[in-house]
This record gives sequence, C-alpha cells and structure tokens, in this order.
Amino acid sequence: MVGQIDAGRADTLKARASLVGAGMNITQTAIKISFGILGHSAALVADGIHSLTDLLSDLLVIIAVRLGSRKADRDHPYGHRRFETIATVILGVSLVAVGGGITWSVMQRIANPELLPVPNYLSLVIAAVSILINEGLYHYTKHIAKLTRSKLLMANAWHQRSDAMSSIVVMIGVGGVMLGYPLADAIAAIVVAIMVAKIGLDLIFDSIKELVDTSLPPALVAEIRTAIRAIDGVQGIHLLRSRQMGEDALIDAHIVVDSRITVSEGHTIGDVVRDELINQFDDVMDVLVHIDTENDEGLFENGRPLARSDVQRLLERYFADVKFIIEEFRIHYLDGQIEVEVIFPLALGEQPHSLLKLKQQSRRMVAQERKINGVHLFFKA
Repeated sequence: MVGQIDAGRADTLKARASLVGAGMNITQTAIKISFGILGHSAALVADGIHSLTDLLSDLLVIIAVRLGSRKADRDHPYGHRRFETIATVILGVSLVAVGGGITWSVMQRIANPELLPVPNYLSLVIAAVSILINEGLYHYTKHIAKLTRSKLLMANAWHQRSDAMSSIVVMIGVGGVMLGYPLADAIAAIVVAIMVAKIGLDLIFDSIKELVDTSLPPALVAEIRTAIRAIDGVQGIHLLRSRQMGEDALIDAHIVVDSRITVSEGHTIGDVVRDELINQFDDVMDVLVHIDTENDEGLFENGRPLARSDVQRLLERYFADVKFIIEEFRIHYLDGQIEVEVIFPLALGEQPHSLLKLKQQSRRMVAQERKINGVHLFFKA
C-alpha cells in the first residue's frame, strides 16, 4: 500500500525498476536486431526495434520520475506529477511512429518479394528467450507500479509484456516461413507493428484524459461518495468532483451539515471528511471540502443574497428605537432566503409592552422584506 511508502522511497523504486528494464532492453535490442539480420528475419528485427522503444520508455520514466518528484512550489502548488503524464504522451507518440515505420518498411518488402529474407532457427531461439525475459520484466515492473501507484510505470510494464507478445508473433512468423509460407515472417512483422501502435494510442488517449481533468472512474467516485455519507455529521453531498494528477487523485466535495451548528463544528466535520478520504483511498492526495447547510445548487440565481451589512442596516431600520442594545445577531441562509436571530438583553424581554413591540417589528420586517423569511428573538442574561 502506498500509505506505507513515502514519496522518496516510491520515486527510488520507480527509478530502480526503470534502470533494470533499461539494462535488459539494451541487451535485447542488440541481440534481436543483430541476430534478426544474421538470421534473415524481418519480424525479429521489428521486435528488436520494439525492444528499443522499451528502452526509450525506460529512459522517459527515469526522467519523468526525477522531474515529477520535485516538491510543490509557488508556481506549481499541486506539485509536478504531470511531468509523468507528459512523458507518457511522448512515449505513446513514439510508439505510433515506430509502428508506422515498421509497417511501411515491411510493405515495401512485400511489394518486392525478391527482397523477402528467409529466417533460420536462430531467430526462433532468440524470440523464445525474449519471451521469458520480458515476461519476467513485466511481473517485476508491475509489482513496483502497484506498490508506488505509478500509472506511467504500469504502462511501461504492459509495454514490456507487449514485447513478450510480439516475440510470440515472431516465433509464429519464423515457424510459418520454415513450414513453407514465405510471407509469414513479413505478416508477423506487421502484426508486431500494429501492436506497438495500438499501445501508443492507448497511452496517448489515457494521458490526454488526465490532462483535461477527466473524472475518476465511476465505480471509484461512487465509493468515495459512500465513504463521505458514512461520516458522522454529514447529511448529504453534492457537486462531487475529481481529477487525476499522475498517480494522485484530487477531490472537491460540497457536503451538507445541520444548518444550526456553529461554523467551527461544520469546519471540523469537513476536516474529518478530508482525513477519512485520504486514509481510506490510496490514490487520494488532497480533498477540498465545501460546507453547505443545504443543497445550494441553483440557489440565489435571481440575485446575490443579503450580506451581513445589509441585514444590519435592516435591523437598525426596523428596530430603530432599540438598535443600540442589540447584543448580536445571527444569519441563516436557507432555501434561498434568510432567517435572522436577534439577541437582546434579558431585561427587555421581561417587559410585556417592549416584548409585544419587538414581535410587531419582527413581523413587519418579514412582511416588507422579500428576502427575509423569519426573524427570531432571543434574550440573554
């Protein structure tokens, strides 16, 4: 779980996994291309180029991890994790270009059958060894990706598995030529190229979704919503928004609390929501909680609500004779209107004539002010 690994440790593991992959891919690239040429296999050469793209992706991961691990600063208050996302886009574009280049080259050879090479058993052996190496790399990189929650590293892991899959295609193509199907190796090379391009497109589209702040998966959003509702003091939730930044998720939520509690209690409930989501969900890095006393979507569309200074002026007008002894007043914004609680000295409420006059003034204020829904009198000793 990522909660058990600090950011520095996670970045170290990601860099180490990329270095291991880079070392293996350097070896595979050299062996596949060399023996593909010696063994007359276009598919094996194409597979070698695929391994070269794996090497490039490892280098991209190393660079992106270094850039993305930098701390948040004034210009980047959310950190630098999207360097990894940008690196993923670059990787995807390079894969599509490589796939297109391989396909064009092989199509040229198919158009000139005399240029088609005849592979030998050596190509078959190299492809088999490559399958074992890349499948091992896939499981190792995937383990580190899960441990660090790195989407870029997980993409790199699948890139490595695709190399193993392409080697299987190479084996089939070489075997087909040996069985008397001269186009099998060329067709296998095209299949490998298509696989490379498909992976590139997937990486590009997934990264673009993140860059345009696409929401988290619906199932995860539903879990987050359920977790918020389960917290004591939360009466409802609306305007739940989410977005991804690298391996981290950012959440904005409007929660509804009791309209009569204090500001400090509502703030505390919001803090609990934030802490609970960060503790329960590994991907959640930060939560911005907005406290509401009701579902306020669409409220005040016909104009801004009265401010505290506005309400004070109304109280001074309607309670002109006692305005100087008003101890305090509280405002409740409910259902698009306002309820006002006015607090007077206890002695004023003990005088029947004064109490009756205060009630009349309150009713007049409610009747004449459209935005005032109620005025409640309180008396404090």
